Amino acid sequence: MTSKVKSEVKILKGQDAENKVLDYVKRINRPYGAVDISANLKGAVPKPATQKILLALAEKGKITQKTYSKSTFFVANQSDCDVLPENKVKVLAEETDALLESNKTLTAEIKTASAELARIKSTPTDSELVAQIEEVESKVTKLRAHLEPLRAGTPLFSTSELDALDSEWVQWRAEWVRRRKVFYNFWALVSDPLSQPDAVELAEDLGIEYDTPEHLQVERGPLCVVALAQAQASSSKRR
Repeated sequence: MTSKVKSEVKILKGQDAENKVLDYVKRINRPYGAVDISANLKGAVPKPATQKILLALAEKGKITQKTYSKSTFFVANQSDCDVLPENKVKVLAEETDALLESNKTLTAEIKTASAELARIKSTPTDSELVAQIEEVESKVTKLRAHLEPLRAGTPLFSTSELDALDSEWVQWRAEWVRRRKVFYNFWALVSDPLSQPDAVELAEDLGIEYDTPEHLQVERGPLCVVALAQAQASSSKRR
């Protein structure tokens, strides 16, 4: 079994205990209960003795006793506290103002240093820069490889591939034109009984989007005109 370590705090009694408690209350100059004062004195004055001493000091008028609800607090008499002379208060006020101004300066310096630190942290390291440069050089090499056929005049698509693309474009555009015609016919049946405002409101509720001027311009462009001619030629052949 481990032996208990004896406390090195000397237990005060009598006048020594009273002087200790009174000195502490005056020095701290804030409300405390007996339990807190005894604890803050590290047990030099036991709790029961502290309570008795505080009550006795309050009866003698050396300290003030205040009761809040079921708790009792003791505080030094404010009339007995030393009052600083006006010149000393002025000096302390000037020192406070100087410290506040210095604090503002330091705060600004910290803000600037923090911003600089954030900038430095966001800057790539040497190893990261090397990796980024290698990545960019690799992309450049690949892009140059893609450009070589163009520089040499080599067609990117064969004639058969272009014909297949044109055929597919004509096919699906003709399908789009057909479906648009079906929509317009159906919409005419639905909207004819309605007034113009009601028809517009219904179209908005259904999320219908009409061709924009840009769409119409594309329709009148060479791409769609050629597709239309090819579709008509294909239709004539089938007949």
